[in-house]
Amino acid sequence: MPTQRVAIPGALGHPLADQLERPDPAAFPEPLAWALLAHCYTCGKDLKSLVRLARALTERGVAVLRFDFTGIGESGGAFE
Repeated sequence: MPTQRVAIPGALGHPLADQLERPDPAAFPEPLAWALLAHCYTCGKDLKSLVRLARALTERGVAVLRFDFTGIGESGGAFE
């Protein structure tokens, strides 16, 4: 499943670290749906349960965007 790192600016302009996971293009030339996974308050996009959920969704044709909130993980800004 192809994975792409992207940086989307947050509300205050700080870059949010994002991980876009798409279904296998051989099986799904276009995603059947799109999902946005938000983690718990102090966790990050690389939380094992989120990664597993994203992989399970992509295997079923759903593209998934996981991200770190401002000041968490690889995202810029201050966590306050």
